[in-house]
Amino acid sequence: MSVVTNSSSQKLHPHKFMMWVTIASLCMMFAGLTSAYLVKKSSDTYFSFKLPSHFIWSTFVIVLSSLTMHIALKSIQAREMSRYRNFLGITALLGVLFALIQGLGFFYLENNGIPLLGIKSNPSASFLLVIIGLHALHVLGGVFALVIFYVKVYFSKKRNYATVPVEVLSTYWHFVDILWLYLLVFLLVLR
Repeated sequence: MSVVTNSSSQKLHPHKFMMWVTIASLCMMFAGLTSAYLVKKSSDTYFSFKLPSHFIWSTFVIVLSSLTMHIALKSIQAREMSRYRNFLGITALLGVLFALIQGLGFFYLENNGIPLLGIKSNPSASFLLVIIGLHALHVLGGVFALVIFYVKVYFSKKRNYATVPVEVLSTYWHFVDILWLYLLVFLLVLR
């Protein structure tokens, strides 16, 4: 006599799986960039300079955007579409504000004698541009997705309460937030 057990194992949604693969790839890319930065730091051509406060201020913006993204996710799960749409829009605006503040930080460096590109630039400043610039591009990619979600919910005649796409976007958004915190600590401690 055999006993049959019915174990219901939950499978990871394919979109969520792909998001985790993407996150793992991004972790490896940024680990490689920060490792290369450490190697370059030990060379004779390394130039140390103070990180502008713009990058600190942008941290508050991206942490706040993570909170608004969380509220947007909870809103769609509760089927509060108006609240969901509003917080998606706020999150997108905060993402743009984050990238703008970061851009101002780069302009500050350029205007204060720290060229980021070109013949007069230093590898440490160029590494900063590449690392922070790539992160900002990933934030703007998230903003693009947020805008698409916003437009879909705003102009759709039919209400769609599917939460998996929003969960995937939320995971990505929280990841870029955590990644920025890592990069900021890395750059502040190891400068």
